[in-house]
Amino acid sequence: MTADRPTTERKSPARTVPLLPKMPRIGVKAPFRTLGPGSVSSLLKIALDVAYVLLMIITAVLLLLLLTSVFIPIANLNITVSNDEGGRQQPLTRPLLLFGVGALTAYFGGFLMILRNLRLIFRTLTIGDPFQPGNVRRLRQVGLILAVVTGGVWVAQGVVAARLAPGVMEPQGFGELLTPIFSVLVVFVLAEVFREGARLRRESELTI
Repeated sequence: MTADRPTTERKSPARTVPLLPKMPRIGVKAPFRTLGPGSVSSLLKIALDVAYVLLMIITAVLLLLLLTSVFIPIANLNITVSNDEGGRQQPLTRPLLLFGVGALTAYFGGFLMILRNLRLIFRTLTIGDPFQPGNVRRLRQVGLILAVVTGGVWVAQGVVAARLAPGVMEPQGFGELLTPIFSVLVVFVLAEVFREGARLRRESELTI
């Protein structure tokens, strides 16, 4: 009868891993809040409200001026169009007066509509809920109005340069339209970003 030999297990010596020093986190923490009440968005919302009221007053004054320009006498009135090299006097006609005041009213009215949409967008930023379907529609409207205003300014300046002061005022070149066109494209891209954010938010709500 043979006795079983006790088996001994060889334990490998434990390896000691040297502790690495903790690396400091690299990042910049914003000293202010960007969303919610009391944030930068709320301050910008207040600034937009003030600008909206001022622009509304200016647009209302221009509308009154447009209405009165139909009846005010303009006989023997001249206007001077000048540049760096000199100027030229032109008789002020009623179609020219209506065109100028109407174009200026439309210009400020377009920016009044842009500010109205921006105020509604910043209102959602103030409550901390920016990705709403309504903001997508508002951004698209801002981009469309900005494109119409840019095109209207280009056409109006071309008409003035051709009819009012040929050789004195130069029409707006295509190079000067690059910045407004880029701004319009940026607004439409932001609209798509907000649309994707609203879609992801809706999917997360359905999942929950």
